[in-house]
Amino acid sequence: MSKLTGLAPVSRPDARVLLLGSMPGAASLAQQQYYGHPRNHFWPMMAELLGFDAGLAYPERLQALQRNRVALWDVLQHCERQGSLDSAIRNETPNDFAGFFQHHRQLQLIAFNGKKAEASFRKLVLPNIVLPKACRLLGLPSSSPANAGISQQARLHQWQQLVTSLQNPLAQSVSNKKCQ
Repeated sequence: MSKLTGLAPVSRPDARVLLLGSMPGAASLAQQQYYGHPRNHFWPMMAELLGFDAGLAYPERLQALQRNRVALWDVLQHCERQGSLDSAIRNETPNDFAGFFQHHRQLQLIAFNGKKAEASFRKLVLPNIVLPKACRLLGLPSSSPANAGISQQARLHQWQQLVTSLQNPLAQSVSNKKCQ
């Protein structure tokens, strides 16, 4: 198995939403770009939800997220994995969330791109930190092309909750869980 190191966070201090994956896949790590696999649904969904062109160059897509107060990172700093599937992840080491939260005090929502990201966060991070006040957790279906069990329309509908949170920071969804 290969020992992998994730990417640095993409954020501004005024971020209200933190979107977390588990660990970038092989294509993303090779490109040093979040969601670099051409069939991953992440960038087309975010472009549709936030109103920017999915065809923008990578730095401009990151800027579009930041303008919309969305931060992007992964739960894991290091892990071992053969291939790109989350199910192959072993020996996980989480990122420094305590430090991240100290510099991002306006966070109101932590959203997980897939079940593995949420499970790793709940197991490795949540027991050891204090989350920003009034922060909520939200599990979302994975944007991975390997997640074929959900239609693109249904996935986009669930991801729409991110925009609702950005437009109305006090909005509560039935599927949101308080961070406390």
